[in-house]
Amino acid sequence: MPAMTTPDPCPCGRPLAYTACCGVYHAGAAAPDAETLMRSRYSAYVKQLPDYLLASWHPSTRPEDLSLDEAPAQRTRWLGLTIHMHTSTDPDHAQVKFTARYKVGGGSAVKMLEHSRFVREDGRWFYLDALP
Repeated sequence: MPAMTTPDPCPCGRPLAYTACCGVYHAGAAAPDAETLMRSRYSAYVKQLPDYLLASWHPSTRPEDLSLDEAPAQRTRWLGLTIHMHTSTDPDHAQVKFTARYKVGGGSAVKMLEHSRFVREDGRWFYLDALP
């Protein structure tokens, strides 16, 4: 029996179609936890959605603007996401440690390891910053 494949798989790595996974959050739904927000932010980089990235970034640390426009030779190609840890320090604060893999232009693959902090305000999770 041939393996079933998901049409338009979600870039975040969950075994769902994009429209049933991160697409829901990109359309405006609140992520239920910090890990889901992290996954949706990764997918937003893959799908080139700077407005979502800015909206899900906490106002205290959010840049004024974010451009994902790159020259074709310098375009980032996202290769995958691995979540290593998701912990809640209290109901409104959490941390996610992850590795995102990508290539820039025709260069070698890069692994970016980040340990991020998230905060929930008014029922919505926001990316706060990366721990040093």
